[in-house]
Amino acid sequence: MRTATITRKTHETDIAVTLTLDGTGQSRTSTGVGFFDHMLDQLAKHALFDLDITATGDLHIDDHHTVEDVGIALGQALTRALGDKRGIRRYGHFTLAMDDAQIACALDLSARPYLICNLPMPTAKIGTFDTELVREFLQALSTHGGITLHIDLKHGFNSHHIAEAAFKALAKSLRMAVEPDPRAAGEIPSTKGAL
Repeated sequence: MRTATITRKTHETDIAVTLTLDGTGQSRTSTGVGFFDHMLDQLAKHALFDLDITATGDLHIDDHHTVEDVGIALGQALTRALGDKRGIRRYGHFTLAMDDAQIACALDLSARPYLICNLPMPTAKIGTFDTELVREFLQALSTHGGITLHIDLKHGFNSHHIAEAAFKALAKSLRMAVEPDPRAAGEIPSTKGAL
């Protein structure tokens, strides 16, 4: 099983993440940030990852540190679970529609983190959740997961739909990228011989 557990404790947050890449989409998420838990559940379900995340953060300040640090820990867990990335497809892409929103996501598990995030949100909040934190999560995940990640809003006017479609498109793209490639079993998917 390709699995990893990461614990991260700072003065701002205390986080534990267990990620199983070859899962069934089961998730147990408890970050104290309701909308974010909903997005993490979507990520697990549509990537078919098993995901267990507990986080305690300084929510009396705001949700920023918790969301960002979960992204860091999840990225680290992804890197550890993938190991040397032998035999994976490496690349993933998906265009996903959800009601008014359509999101295009393309990514490369290259170990070269880079984020292009074009997700303008019509509102500053979804309930009590700051919409700018979607980008903060993606930046942390990209940086610590070694992911070249491009995610673009094609159209949409509802912030909830835009954010949820983004997490689902990311999930489907990750699912594709981490899957074993039967034509390249045991091979590093790079002409360099390492990722």
